[in-house]
Amino acid sequence: MAGMYIHIPFCRKICSYCDFYKTTLSDLIPDYLHVLETELDKKKDYLAGEPLESIYLGGGTPSLIQAGGLAQLFESIIHKYAISDPCEVTLEANPDDLTQAYLRELRAYTPVNRLSIGIQSFNDNDLLVLNRRHNALQALTCVQDARIAGFDNITIDLIYGLPGMKSSSWERNLETAFSLDIQHLSAYHLTIEPNTALSRRAARGLISLPAEDESSLQFMLLNKIAGEKGFEHYEISNLSRNGFMSRHNSNYWFQKKYLGLGPSAHSYNLDSRQWNIRNVRKYMDAVLNGISYTESEFLDIKTRFHEYLMLSLRTIWGISITEIREKFGETCLAALEKNIKPFLSTEWVLHKNSIIKLTPAGWMVSDYILGRLMAD
Repeated sequence: MAGMYIHIPFCRKICSYCDFYKTTLSDLIPDYLHVLETELDKKKDYLAGEPLESIYLGGGTPSLIQAGGLAQLFESIIHKYAISDPCEVTLEANPDDLTQAYLRELRAYTPVNRLSIGIQSFNDNDLLVLNRRHNALQALTCVQDARIAGFDNITIDLIYGLPGMKSSSWERNLETAFSLDIQHLSAYHLTIEPNTALSRRAARGLISLPAEDESSLQFMLLNKIAGEKGFEHYEISNLSRNGFMSRHNSNYWFQKKYLGLGPSAHSYNLDSRQWNIRNVRKYMDAVLNGISYTESEFLDIKTRFHEYLMLSLRTIWGISITEIREKFGETCLAALEKNIKPFLSTEWVLHKNSIIKLTPAGWMVSDYILGRLMAD
């Protein structure tokens, strides 16, 4: 089984924290959809016929595309690619795009069966800092309207560790989120990425992130409250009710094949990775005119081993000694056993029945642990 990611780079407004590739050139959308169909043709052999178990439209803001345009795009995918039954089909959406009419059209004309709603916060002051174009009321209303429209697999994004955020405010965000009968939550600590509006404000001393102990408290609150609400914290930033773990995200963590379409999108076929040019106009011109628009790299065994460690330790399943021996050999296993030894007596790492995984406390220092594990 494999996955497909389609990047929709268009936004009406640029959020202050976002470093994903995006553009406000929304007048290009009709032509862009045509180019995507062309790229679907060009890359139809990349997955070697493996059925798609997940299709994910991310951005940018995919909900800027009308349901009719999405329907045509999905029809092209269905005609060109094998699709598993069931297949998770996710659309990322901004709250203010999810009108009752748009939600009804999505249900009627597209195979979208999962909504990923970029709420980020239920606090209007937080939303101003992030330069989001919706408000708290719209965030609440859109989830309720999606339920009424018949969507029963809804995930929302929230951000903690925001400038000035206290644990009490974060706790209110979580309580609000879990009151909405969602099935999945993605919660990320704010990172100030280079070349964003937020990074420029931080450089001028206008904002600062909470202290490390406050950030740690907010992460532990996430873990605690989610557990009380019946959610499993199955990956550092992802939590779900039973049966609603994201297939799309799991494809990445389990290192399955996936195909990426659109500018900046990445693809992976187990042996190599390729990525598209990060410019929508150049991408469109190249696809239509047969010009190269991708770069690629072959993944040697050491790189694949390190990626396995990095991805697997983010999850509750951890890393398998048996799998390492079978996939990467005794040399990689010996390196792991040497580097993990200092951590086995700490509260950060659990080692049981040939499985090594991080505790919630270990997740908070995962970058440090991974750095040590991948040392030569």
